[in-house]
Amino acid sequence: MKTWMKVALGASLLAPATAVRADKKTDTVETASGKRTTTEGDIGDRAFTERAAASNLAQVKLGQLALEKAESPTVKQLGQRMIDDHTKANQELKSLADKESLPMATEPDARSKATYDKLAKLSGQSFDKAYLKAMAKEHDDAVELYKHEIATAGIDPVVKAWAQKTLQTVEERGRLVHQDRDALKK
Repeated sequence: MKTWMKVALGASLLAPATAVRADKKTDTVETASGKRTTTEGDIGDRAFTERAAASNLAQVKLGQLALEKAESPTVKQLGQRMIDDHTKANQELKSLADKESLPMATEPDARSKATYDKLAKLSGQSFDKAYLKAMAKEHDDAVELYKHEIATAGIDPVVKAWAQKTLQTVEERGRLVHQDRDALKK
């Protein structure tokens, strides 16, 4: 190893951690629940509102696809319910995010887009089974997201309260999806 490399490497290892670590930008914002300090790259409430919004948008798009492609009346009804419930949830979330100065996704995430692309190629019973399987997975993931916000990641009491209230609906929808999926397997 060249001498200058040893010196540079040694100096960087001996430097205090604060010299190596980049400072995060912080801001104090006025929210409905009072002043709150936000941190760039915050992984709590910010991540929750973005992920929850992306999930809601995905459920609406997938519900629309179910109305178009499903064979089973039960799957079509579920698709309509997903459109209605997730549109309402996203409207509530947008209102809350605006008041609390939190970001919201404006489109589904990459994984949900891939699910949509996969399902768009199917129709009839193949679509019905794949859609219900995808919905069961999406709702299981959503339950975990909401529980994580409530128990661990959430700081803003307004966001946590909304997550707690909405979790009951997400869990109920998840149970219905699992029941429909299991009934279609028979």
